[in-house]
Amino acid sequence: MRALAIDVGSTSIRTAIVDENGDVSFTHQEPLNVTTTQPGEVELDALAIGQTVLELSQRTLNESGGCDVVGIANQRATTLIFDARTNEPVGPALGWQDLRTVVDCLILQGEGLRLAPNQSATKARWLLHASGRTPSEVRFATIETYVASVLSNGALHVSDHSNAGVTGLLDLAHNTWDERALSLLELDPVMMPQLVTTMGQHGAASALDGSPTITALVGDQSASLFGQSCIAPGSTKITFGTGAMADQIRGEETPSAMTQSSSGCFPIVARSDNGHIVWGVEGIVLSASTCIDWLRDDIGLIRDASETEALALSIASSEGVQFVPAFVGLGTPTWDFGARGAFFGLTRGSSRAHLVRAVLEGIAHRGVDLLDALFEETGIAVEEIRVDGGMSQNTFMMQTLANYSNRPVSLSSENEATTRGAGLMALVAAGALTLNDVEALWHPRITLEPHGSTDQRSNERAAWLRARHNAERTVPDLSSVSF
Repeated sequence: MRALAIDVGSTSIRTAIVDENGDVSFTHQEPLNVTTTQPGEVELDALAIGQTVLELSQRTLNESGGCDVVGIANQRATTLIFDARTNEPVGPALGWQDLRTVVDCLILQGEGLRLAPNQSATKARWLLHASGRTPSEVRFATIETYVASVLSNGALHVSDHSNAGVTGLLDLAHNTWDERALSLLELDPVMMPQLVTTMGQHGAASALDGSPTITALVGDQSASLFGQSCIAPGSTKITFGTGAMADQIRGEETPSAMTQSSSGCFPIVARSDNGHIVWGVEGIVLSASTCIDWLRDDIGLIRDASETEALALSIASSEGVQFVPAFVGLGTPTWDFGARGAFFGLTRGSSRAHLVRAVLEGIAHRGVDLLDALFEETGIAVEEIRVDGGMSQNTFMMQTLANYSNRPVSLSSENEATTRGAGLMALVAAGALTLNDVEALWHPRITLEPHGSTDQRSNERAAWLRARHNAERTVPDLSSVSF
């Protein structure tokens, strides 16, 4: 049995075939049209997302000879509304990074509703008001909801638990949409999709040749967990992309709230099927590969990201230079939106190589921050860190993560594990694989063991944490904002 995996990420759309061995083939990828109309605003062409999904899916199916089932993974919390009659998007999609509803979130705190601007809830109200439509005329959608509607020619209006959990609109006690939150946001229940499990028989993708069944809908980080065979409680992965996301399987105990805890982490739905929800916990770094983009595009220290590893290895150490990756603030554990990126320890002898090495080390330190926060949240000692994402190709940074965390770092054989995870979930839902089978599919391309003495590790970690502290509260007004 084979699955068509559709992966709508933050910057591109990817389709591929995933088979029962977890192999990914017949891949096609196109960039997303992402625009920043004003600082803090991130919009996507919703209509183009649907069209591109259909085009790439059909291209993959034509080359591969078809598929049996379909799995959809997506950037979470990106939000749109579409016409209830025509299924056409009404306006743009607001990206999960969009911050235009910050003030709305702060006002709603006074009414006892705690929401963050990177959740879907306030984005949906903004879109509804901007459309001039009545709630009965439109339907709410995160990306998996819209893609499922497109693939089913409008027959499906569904959202799975992993995506619903990050909207800010899920009633945990009853596993339904939160009626009070909808009322405060002026969102009518008629707008909302049917809640379904991540893995299940969701409906036919009748817009594709052969009308394969959609059997998986899943948020990107949960898909990445599954794609790296993180099934059992305690299994942990970090995805290093634009930002970095650390996720850990926790278990079936329902959290008390879907809000940030004192550790700086959030609960997520890792997967659901057959009436069971498996929960996870997540920590977030806001700036990861964007720091490399900055080195290349803005200050010209490198011509290509591939140069960074050789530059870092050309010197024995960063000679006390520290970098804090906080261009848009610090996420987990402090959630200081007023922190700013900074170099410390510069001298006249600091070279291009020192700065580049310090940037890679700083991102690795933020990875350790995430692991420390996960441990504070769950008390589970991580024995192995599984890593995917574009930055997992940088062996120096991955070795540095292993050294600073004092844990082995295993690099995924599939760089984009989200795509693999969507396909594997679809196959499990169809009965072609079991969860035990998925666990047995983990074969990292390399495992990096930690090097260095305990004293060296402690000293370097302490020096960087001092630098992080000094970068905090650079913009005090923003540092006082909490979601």
